[in-house]
Amino acid sequence: MKLTALCAAAGIPLAEGSLSASNLAGSADETGNVTGFAIDHRKVAPGTVFGAFRGTKFNGEDYIAAAVKAGAIAVVAHPDAKVEGAVHFADPEPRRLFARLAAPFFQPVPETLVAVTGTNGKTSTVELTRQIWRMAGQRAASIGTLGVTTSDETVSTGLTTPDIVTFLANLTGLAREGVTHVAYEASSHGLSQYRIEGPRVSVGAFTNLSRDHLDYHADMDDYFAAKMRLFDEVVVDGGTAVIWADDAWSDKAIAHAERRGLKTFTVGAKGTSIRLSGRKPGGLGQKLELEHEGKAYVLELPLIGAYQAANALVAAGLVLASGGDAHTTFDALKRLVTVRGRLERAAISSVGAPVYVDYAHTPDALEAAIAALRPHVEGRLIVVFGAGGDRDQGKRPDMGRVASEGADVAIVTDDNPRGEDPAAIRAMVLAGMGKDAREIGDRREAIGAAIAEAGRGDIVLIAGKGHEQGQIIGSGDSVRVLPFDDVTVAREMSGPQGR
Repeated sequence: MKLTALCAAAGIPLAEGSLSASNLAGSADETGNVTGFAIDHRKVAPGTVFGAFRGTKFNGEDYIAAAVKAGAIAVVAHPDAKVEGAVHFADPEPRRLFARLAAPFFQPVPETLVAVTGTNGKTSTVELTRQIWRMAGQRAASIGTLGVTTSDETVSTGLTTPDIVTFLANLTGLAREGVTHVAYEASSHGLSQYRIEGPRVSVGAFTNLSRDHLDYHADMDDYFAAKMRLFDEVVVDGGTAVIWADDAWSDKAIAHAERRGLKTFTVGAKGTSIRLSGRKPGGLGQKLELEHEGKAYVLELPLIGAYQAANALVAAGLVLASGGDAHTTFDALKRLVTVRGRLERAAISSVGAPVYVDYAHTPDALEAAIAALRPHVEGRLIVVFGAGGDRDQGKRPDMGRVASEGADVAIVTDDNPRGEDPAAIRAMVLAGMGKDAREIGDRREAIGAAIAEAGRGDIVLIAGKGHEQGQIIGSGDSVRVLPFDDVTVAREMSGPQGR
């Protein structure tokens, strides 16, 4: 695609005033062919558009000369960046401009795209949406923390919202494989860094908001504002906002959607599009009573916990708002399967105690996981948890308080200490707990102790890492990722007859 044609498709004028056209020199040619996009100068080839972004650890502008030498046809950077030998796309928000340019290059994309934001539930919601679509006969995929998931395979990306080039390339690859429907996670980082711009998003969803990532965002209002870019800017004009109506921030999310002129589709006990009129926990699931468009539905959801019901209903809302059939959608809810690392029953101990693994790593998520399991506990609920290093420190005492109040036995352990002293992290968690809290730094030992203590009628919850396959220790050049999977360890510690 010619650079001029790409600009026209993106609605970006290629003319002096909008670009630093005077910087054209040597091999730079505004009518040349664009062969690709890159934000890593080592991946630049002749014809590449290079995104030179200023980050917290690296400044992409330091590599502009190397990118041009490698053949970059254009560079997207701040207006005061020095670009010689290539077209300079200058913009105060270069990440956003880069995404606008890249979108028409990465074609085709699946015809139906929906996105989910919120603190908790994003991963489960996009994966449950994919499952519902698949049961309705659609070729569907989900993109997020678990990677790219289709009916055939899962490919890990390692990020909730991957970089814009990876994201768009994934969409194009899925479309070429025949995938028509994609649900993806829209994290606050991804939204604030313009990693999901460009493609036509017909429906966006908001799950909830609670304390997280305040090491990155200034405060809760700033965190919420980043989430709301999904409704304010990303969802197309005339699109739909699916909103869980029972969260403390739901009314504000509804207000954002209404100001934008989006159709609102609210879900939950306060919802008007799907109203949850009743919920009763069962053995391995729960009975839901729903109302939608004047009709009543009663179904058995094979997932435990109030928050899993919320995720499933938001997923149903995404499917319905994007053209799904009500009867088919609600019937599919009866056949959903647990998402990896989300209240996943990992093992049964040798004495018959179930062991669950959950990704809960915020106070709100930990509280929800404990509440989900509590109705199924006949004896004691034993919780193993920790807090990550180099992340929001303010949530650590709150996590301790939640575990202390909700569990019968709470064991504090390590969870990705990164560059911090693990003992110092544990001390901050323990500060929010009662005197009966236990501390076992080694995570394997902590899991083993919890399972060994559990008797018949007890339940063990291992919280924090969920699907993760490693324990992150150190930072910068000294970072190490030690192989560690809570599910695998739980099975090993439960003994051969308990797996």
